[in-house]
Amino acid sequence: MTAITGGQGGAWLPDGQAERGFFICDLLDVLPKDDMASMEHPIFSLSTRPYRRILSYARNGTEITVVPSVKGLATLFDKDILIYCISQLMAAVNAGREVSRHLRLTAHDLLVATNRETSGDGYARLREAFERLAGTRITTNIVTDGGAEVTTGFGLIESWQILRATRGGRMVQVAITLSDWLFRAVLSKSVLTLSRDYFRLRKPLERRVYELARKHCGRQPEWRVSMAVLAEKSGSASPLRVFRKMIRDMIATDHLPDYALREEPGDILLVSRRDAVILAPGAGPVLKPATIEAARAMMPGWDIYALESDWREMWNRSGRPRLRSADAAFLGWLKKR
Repeated sequence: MTAITGGQGGAWLPDGQAERGFFICDLLDVLPKDDMASMEHPIFSLSTRPYRRILSYARNGTEITVVPSVKGLATLFDKDILIYCISQLMAAVNAGREVSRHLRLTAHDLLVATNRETSGDGYARLREAFERLAGTRITTNIVTDGGAEVTTGFGLIESWQILRATRGGRMVQVAITLSDWLFRAVLSKSVLTLSRDYFRLRKPLERRVYELARKHCGRQPEWRVSMAVLAEKSGSASPLRVFRKMIRDMIATDHLPDYALREEPGDILLVSRRDAVILAPGAGPVLKPATIEAARAMMPGWDIYALESDWREMWNRSGRPRLRSADAAFLGWLKKR
């Protein structure tokens, strides 16, 4: 096979050598996961049009400067690519597999997993997203691995290349090298699980508010934040009165996954979890390590922890029935799948 050049120039080695040191994104039905640093702080553009202004943010000792390329700042929809990569890496880490910040992925799998179109336009937009992610440069003192504070400059992805394409030029396989900053966040497990419905949200601000709700509310019953602070943390460039109107529209439509929004006196937004009962950490059925291993053998290539999460949600929705054997119930549920 001949080497194929990609978006950043250069050539790749033939397949047999290119496999070395790469993590192959081939896990099925993984839970979406996002890094906590970019959930907390505004790094991505909320605009659907090219945004070429420098974004600066400073709050509680954290400073961020995001510089766009000529293609514009990476958008919140471009972030889908990073979420997909983080999700695959975390599923592999949880399964005890060796991982690398050099990833190989199938473009079609990424598009399907992130609820994107698989048409020719979908592939074209995916390529544009890679270009914006690689071109956007960040300087920040955010710590991702619990170490000492260090000011760092990096791109959201270090590089990307098309490894295989159709005769019409549509990408099939892509290689991505994540920034060391983002890869450290994965290794330190500084990530949070997102709702599978996250990728169904079509408005950037809805996605951003969901991220902030997930980060700050988490498994607590509720979180309160002023509209002014929320506007700042979201990275919105709209005047406060316009931002407030957009939030009120979100309250009216009320389709944010997992969380409900309500305006309170004093220009405060109340974010509360939709489920009435919050499971405490460690609560619910406990599975034995041997059961997890049996599940892996039964469902090769699947993210067992994602399946376990789905099973727990089903158990919770069905009224939390008493189980004679949680292990047998889980394995029986898997067999039905």
